Amino acid sequence: MHEKIYFKQCEESESTVFDLYRYFAGETTAWGIFEDRFGALRRAFTVKIEGVIEQDTEQDTLVLHEDFDYADGATETRVWKIKSLGDGRYSGTAGDVVGQAEGQIDGNQLSWQYQMELPIGGRNVRVRFDDRMYLLDDGILVNRATVTKWGITLGTVSIFFKKPD
Repeated sequence: MHEKIYFKQCEESESTVFDLYRYFAGETTAWGIFEDRFGALRRAFTVKIEGVIEQDTEQDTLVLHEDFDYADGATETRVWKIKSLGDGRYSGTAGDVVGQAEGQIDGNQLSWQYQMELPIGGRNVRVRFDDRMYLLDDGILVNRATVTKWGITLGTVSIFFKKPD
């Protein structure tokens, strides 16, 4: 079980209470790495994200268009569609996500879990992501994700998000 991490600023300032739609609306840039279970760096990447809130008569949807550029020259695009379920709960879908992602915000933290089909060794492998996102001061968002298969940790993804000045 992951413990909840709160920062002192969260108690004193609304700026560190995580509003998923507000944070990701517009442009966001992210930098990340994937480390295998032994701590070896396997991939580094940057992500350009454009977030749009599509208004619907029933429910607004946050659409995140993510363009990944990997240090090895590979590129990838993912489009998330995220809906608020109320009470800080969210669900989301993307082309390579199996079923739905589910998440919960508590203060400055978002817990986000899903299964994804990843291309590994010339074939798609279904893995589980357990993300923990923490909103810090100055609009910095830190994401740590544990990637597992059959309960065995394959590695960790660390991503750092920043809004433009």
